[in-house]
Amino acid sequence: MNVSKRRTLAWLGALALAAVMFASACKKEYIENRQEVCFQQEVLPIFQSSCTQSGCHNSQTREAGYDFSNYDGILKSVKPGDYKASKVYKIITTSFGIMPPSPYDRLSDEKITTIALWIKQGAQNNSCQVAACDTTSVTLSGSVMPIFDNYCNGCHSGSQPQGNINLTNYTGIKATVNDGTLLGSVKHSSGYVAMPESGSKLSDCNIAKIEKWIALGAKND
Repeated sequence: MNVSKRRTLAWLGALALAAVMFASACKKEYIENRQEVCFQQEVLPIFQSSCTQSGCHNSQTREAGYDFSNYDGILKSVKPGDYKASKVYKIITTSFGIMPPSPYDRLSDEKITTIALWIKQGAQNNSCQVAACDTTSVTLSGSVMPIFDNYCNGCHSGSQPQGNINLTNYTGIKATVNDGTLLGSVKHSSGYVAMPESGSKLSDCNIAKIEKWIALGAKND
């Protein structure tokens, strides 16, 4: 084997090793446990918002055979108790062919951790008791944006947000307030596209917070 060929093989080997190391570095090797993760309130909204867009893992398309719009469908990609061995965890953390695909934004580290913890805790179809609804001090940053982030921004973010509606910034949100589509959609009013599109209707409390914020002037607060 000549020197040039040996150098080429060595270079390819180093590149492959670097790729493996990079992919491993993108995964959390240890997920610290915390209080119980609630599937219905914390995990399901992530999947419904980020994985069930048109042409993806919804009940109609079932891309790659997966429907992530419900518990039974999600469980098919999960190994309860072992998040590292779960297919869904590998897909959302790999650096190659990552999901959700472009142009949608990658899941945040916080959301990936929530999914990993839920799997680690047994991947139960659990629901947590919801505290009384408090709308006394509603703001965009503290009350409304967390709702959009959890339920809407899997579709309405990135370079090509669905419907050309970006709910990750005040300008985009205010535009939907001004034309009435925000409240009409989340309340599933006649004549509006029901949102979240592939998920359950927002809770009465979340809708009340959005309504209150709008009633207070829809400020960038």
